[in-house]
Parts: sequence; structure tokens; C-alpha cells
Amino acid sequence: MKFDSFSKTQLKALSWWSDSSPYADYDAIICDGAVRSGKTLCMGISYVCWAMRRFDGMRFAFCGKSTASVRRNMIEPLLPVLTDIGFEVKELVSKNYMDVSYMGRTNRFYLFGGVDESSAAHIQGMTLAGVLMDEVALMPRSFVEQACARCSVEGSKMWFNCNPESPRHWFYQEWILKAESRNCLYLHFALEDNPSLSRKIIARYKSMYTGDFYRRFVLGEWVLPQGRIYDFFDESMQTDPPPDCTDFAMSCDYGTANPSSFGFWGLKDGIWYRLREYYYDSRKEGRQKTDAEYVAELKKLCGENAPSRVIVDPSAASFISALQREGIHAQKADNDVLKGIRLTADALKSGKIKICRGCRDLLREICEYRWDESKDREAPYKFGDHAMDDMRYFVTALSENPSPFGAVWIDRRN
Repeated sequence: MKFDSFSKTQLKALSWWSDSSPYADYDAIICDGAVRSGKTLCMGISYVCWAMRRFDGMRFAFCGKSTASVRRNMIEPLLPVLTDIGFEVKELVSKNYMDVSYMGRTNRFYLFGGVDESSAAHIQGMTLAGVLMDEVALMPRSFVEQACARCSVEGSKMWFNCNPESPRHWFYQEWILKAESRNCLYLHFALEDNPSLSRKIIARYKSMYTGDFYRRFVLGEWVLPQGRIYDFFDESMQTDPPPDCTDFAMSCDYGTANPSSFGFWGLKDGIWYRLREYYYDSRKEGRQKTDAEYVAELKKLCGENAPSRVIVDPSAASFISALQREGIHAQKADNDVLKGIRLTADALKSGKIKICRGCRDLLREICEYRWDESKDREAPYKFGDHAMDDMRYFVTALSENPSPFGAVWIDRRN
């Protein structure tokens, strides 16, 4: 892997620990900013070079939201660069560590995932000479603080990178705002700090977001979204159903006391259309429906077009079982709300999905779907969001596996 140049911000992140740097005595570094701004790989290179320059026979840690994500986002892009530099790397994937050797020195780098509060126990008891935390804002505070506490070797340092979240986020409050008192170097990255991005790609990223999402993902600001979530959506973005769709899918948000919302989607020329929908509010109607009745409504909504995938609210265990009894394989949806909202906003703006005019309940909800400003983190109001949830399930599943799963429908009428 070749690098033609580095930006000034990247060079500062690469060299801040060197003997000639004015920041050499700092205990930590934080790099935040825009998405795709070149901070992750740059920090990884700097971290390993620092470790191999300063230590021999010590243990270090790479930490991410999960071991899989830190391997995918940090280690896999980093390994060919380390090889090009001249490091020898022996990775033991089953043990989640790698040994790095250079000029007679060898250090071990462990991989840890900060999935939830229990993750702190995985790193507890270790002695580390350094830790790098990739996407630190996504990790539990207990895990981050436990990892930092493990850095007890003389000369140890801590490395953090992240994309911005809410300005009320604990990491922003306790680390970024207090960087000076914590003897920490804070660097803010812009899209232009990544020399590998062309002007065309940078322009595309800037066109993908609006409002507070633009401020966060393009400008790299720690802002709390306000107002309508899909504030760019208007009547001009509605459409009529296309003829002759080549694939079909169903997305389901299931409720008993709460409303249930099903969306039926059709694929035409690379675009998914929400063709029609089913929406039932048991409180409004005065009667709850059984799982078997909801399965019947789902089949009725599909008509003669069997979907290649049926994506269902992951908490709807009884409904999923009812579908399976009818020979319908249901995929459990990814219920990461913020990720789903970001993906859905991108899909709507780019035209990857379109909403047909007959989907009145979704069109009603999309105009009412708002951020809950009373929360200390980003979260939508949990009211009137059932069609929003089923659309979010669909888009997230589509982004993770855009190709059809194959037939999931077995007709048992005989």
C-alpha cells in the first residue's frame, strides 16, 4: 500500500509522540471529526510505530465495539501497511492477538470488544503499555475506563478516535472538553484531511447529508439533532407503483397493544418501492389480533407475489414462530435505531428506496417523526413510529445483504 502524501493533521497524529514533538509528554491523543476523514488508519500506523519504538516484550490493546469490528475496521487495513514498513506480524485469530516484531523487538497486541457493560471484565487484570480505542464513543464508559486503568506501565499512552455523537455524551464531556487538564492532544479531522478521497467523492459525501446530520458527519461537530428526523422528505419524493417488479420483500414491525405495521416492497431497475402497506392499531380498533390473524394479513398484503425476504421486529418471537409454522422464513431485523435512521435517510435522499402514494400511514408518520430533545443522547420519540421502524428494518437489512436470499415462501393451502 502506497501513500503519496499526508495532510498536516495526519502528520501531527503520526508524529505527536516523537522526541522532537512538542506533544511528546502528553498522555493521550483524541482524533475525531468527519466520516472518512483518514483518522483511523493513520492512528493505527502511529500507534504501532510508537509501541515498537518505545517498548519490547510488552502488551498492548486494540479495542472496538466488537472484536470483529476492530479487526475489520482497523487491523485488516493496517496489516499490509505494517508489512510494507518492514514489520513482521504473526496474527493468531483464534486467540484475538497478534505479535509484531521489528529490529529485534517483539510486542503483543490484543483485540478486545466493548459490546456492553459486562465487557469490562474481559480486559480487567491485564497490564498494558498502551491502548487504542477505535470508535470510543460507541463503547460503554465502564469498558473504556477499565481499559485506561490497565495502562500502568511507565511511558504508557492512550489513543482514542471516534465520529461525533451527542454533545451530552460522556466522552465528549469528560475527555474532549477536558483534554488540556487530562494532558491529552485533541485533533479534529475534516474530509479534506484524507488525501485518498478525490474531490468528487468528497462532494458526494457532502451531498448525502443535510441539517444536523451534515454538521455531524461532514463537519464533524458534536451536535444533538433537533426537529424532524427526515426533514428533507416532501411530497415531491412520493411516487406511483412501477409495473413488473423483479423481486419483492416484506418488513414488519409487530405490536400487540401497540400498532403493527407491514410494508410490502418491490424492486424495479435497482430501486426498491414501498408498494403498499398494512397498519393496524388495536387500541383504536378496540380489538387485538392473534398471531395467526397477522400472518393472514401479511399473506393478503403480498397477494400473488411471494417475497424473497421477510424482515421482522427481532422482539416478535411469537409472530416469528407463527410465520415459521406457515412455512415462511423470517429474518430478524437489526434494531440499531441510529444506524437504521442514518441508512434510511441516505436511501431516501439517494433514491435507493421510494415511497408510493398509497402508503398513507408511513407518509403520515414520516412527517411526524421527530427527535426527543429531552434525552441526553440521540433518540426519536417513541410515539407514532411503527411504519418508521418497519422501513428502518428493511433498509438496514438491504444495506447488509443487498442480494435476494432466495425463496422463503411455501404455499401450504393444499
